[in-house]
Amino acid sequence: MRARKFSQVDVFTAVPFKGNPVAVVLDGDGLSDAEMQGFANWTNLSETTFVLPPSDPGADYRVRIFTPKAELPFAGHPTLGTAHAVIEAGIAAARDGKLVQQCAVGLVELTVASGALSFRLPRYAVNDAPGGDEVTAWIGGAALKGAAKAVDVGPVWLIVELAEIETLETLQHDPARLTAYYEQHGLTGATLFAVRGERVVVRSFAPGDGIPEDPVCGSGNGAVAAYRLAMGQVADGNAYRASQGRQLGRDGWIDIRIVGSDIHVGGSCVTCVQGQVQL
Repeated sequence: MRARKFSQVDVFTAVPFKGNPVAVVLDGDGLSDAEMQGFANWTNLSETTFVLPPSDPGADYRVRIFTPKAELPFAGHPTLGTAHAVIEAGIAAARDGKLVQQCAVGLVELTVASGALSFRLPRYAVNDAPGGDEVTAWIGGAALKGAAKAVDVGPVWLIVELAEIETLETLQHDPARLTAYYEQHGLTGATLFAVRGERVVVRSFAPGDGIPEDPVCGSGNGAVAAYRLAMGQVADGNAYRASQGRQLGRDGWIDIRIVGSDIHVGGSCVTCVQGQVQL
């Protein structure tokens, strides 16, 4: 056990304590899988990350990402928060405004500009969601707009568009039924969204992974963007801003850009805690 540099970064906000926090252990070298998982369980945040030297010559650093219960191949807000902490700690620096993160899903390219960070979604695939009747059951029969889809961005999110923003904002879902549904079908969780004009509101749930509701979810928003692109709601050159977290007392904002078929997810980050952790 030794002292390791540690940061806790609030992501998708410039206002401390209004975004989604990620715990970042800036020196994860030598820790076992069990030690990483145990610490992630202890922080009880939606994700905890561990920074390691890269094994790929194309990467600036490597990161492993854990929920309280399992390791993830990729996640959005931990990618941005870790990059913010890595730059702040002097572990890596952007070159020509670019930073490359290595994680289990592969190399993830980040853009550093104007005090904000964004990442290019490393992959996405949009497929029909299994068990349509089960989807409407756990959301209490709320009216859908279009068909639910399973969107693979590393995590595999069930993406559901609701017909009305007000329904989404006040939604009381059935966590046990949702967990049974997505665990049965090999999904990570569910991200719901609704659109009115330029306003886009998002909510994400993964109760089976110890995350009853994710305050502001980068991969979930990336999956929503992939869904919208597949459905023809957005196209090359479009950009929009989504809101998430109000139901949990947060005020997160996620910036989405579509460049060709690439999806870029970004936002502001702010460090809330710095110090050392004994691990």
